[in-house]
Amino acid sequence: MRLCSKRCAALAVALALAAAPSFLQATTSCTTQAALLPQDRDALTAAGGRLALAVQQQNFTALKAALLPAVSGDWEGIRQAVDNSAPLLQGGQMQLQSLYLLDATSLTAPADAQFFCSNASGSLTVTLAMRALPPGRYAVVLANAVGGTYAGQLSFILAWDGPANGWRLGGLTLRPGTLDGHDGVWWWSRARELAKEGQSQSWGAWYAYEMARALLLPVDFLTSPNSEKLLAEQAAIKGSPQEAFPLTLADGPRTWKIDAMHLDISLLHADLGVVYESTGVTDPAAQRTEATAVLSAVLKAQPSLRTSLHGLWAHAVKDSKSTPILELPMTQIP
Repeated sequence: MRLCSKRCAALAVALALAAAPSFLQATTSCTTQAALLPQDRDALTAAGGRLALAVQQQNFTALKAALLPAVSGDWEGIRQAVDNSAPLLQGGQMQLQSLYLLDATSLTAPADAQFFCSNASGSLTVTLAMRALPPGRYAVVLANAVGGTYAGQLSFILAWDGPANGWRLGGLTLRPGTLDGHDGVWWWSRARELAKEGQSQSWGAWYAYEMARALLLPVDFLTSPNSEKLLAEQAAIKGSPQEAFPLTLADGPRTWKIDAMHLDISLLHADLGVVYESTGVTDPAAQRTEATAVLSAVLKAQPSLRTSLHGLWAHAVKDSKSTPILELPMTQIP
């Protein structure tokens, strides 16, 4: 399931589609939905609609039959992701949101490539950045589970497999569109409110921006003027946690080393994962006591987190091994 933590790896395995820091010069083109030829729009709408319904209905037979042969070896990972995605799509009506037709037939070998997808007036450009893309024709189809509890977002990467086979599934990404009743726009507004309050709210603001970005971006290889604006606002925060780790926190006679903090929405809540160096306790009760003490120390040092997020996850590290210990709502952390 696409859950914006370490679990957030898109399943475009063989196509290796991801944001890339630099790109080879290549002639590529993107056609947005409004500019598509009717036959292309109809074909992509039909393929995307079938796949979205198959994911929502957990129709693994249909999904496997649609899989691009080049990614057949990754079927089990895709199947598991779809299986885990059921809560994201439950109760929603699948609707296609955007179609992008990508032409990379001029490539002579796999290469990093960017596609600039502009609307008819040229006033809005969405950029799709793909790494190690083989020559060919591709499409990105974005869909939402409208009206569902989590407003799940589905993103398909399709590859053209010739007239006989048509559009085949090359990869998919699944993420929530809302958490704890709030969508990405709400989190962005919340981040701005906290940022205006100054450095005392800097950590709360920073992670609110992170949550907004996670819920607003359907895939990591897509950027837009809005996403760039969000990142610029986040980067302007003074006293952010961006370069704070590793961090040592003292809480009375105890000292805790915090290695990292990151979004962890594996329980479909707006949680933050706290990665800390454990003393090595192995008794479950002692592990929970230690984890609770660490989370308490974090909130004492950064109280703005308490009003920004649902809760904290404790991830204990010992001998380079990380173990999730517990998740606690903010109201249960002393």
